[in-house]
Amino acid sequence: MEIILESTITCPECGHQKEETMPTDACQYFYECENCHQVLKPKEGDCCVYCSYGSAPCPPVQLDSDQAYC
Repeated sequence: MEIILESTITCPECGHQKEETMPTDACQYFYECENCHQVLKPKEGDCCVYCSYGSAPCPPVQLDSDQAYC
């Protein structure tokens, strides 16, 4: 299985999108939108901002599709 490392985060406040490289060794819990400066946190039930607002889930979740959290 090939792991996707790039994910486009979409800010729920202003709609700004930016492609980011996801960390492979940890979950990213906070992310600041570079456009409106809103600090994003994961939605309830998600382990990180990539799982909540990204175009691809984080690498640990990709590796274990049965895993709910990193």
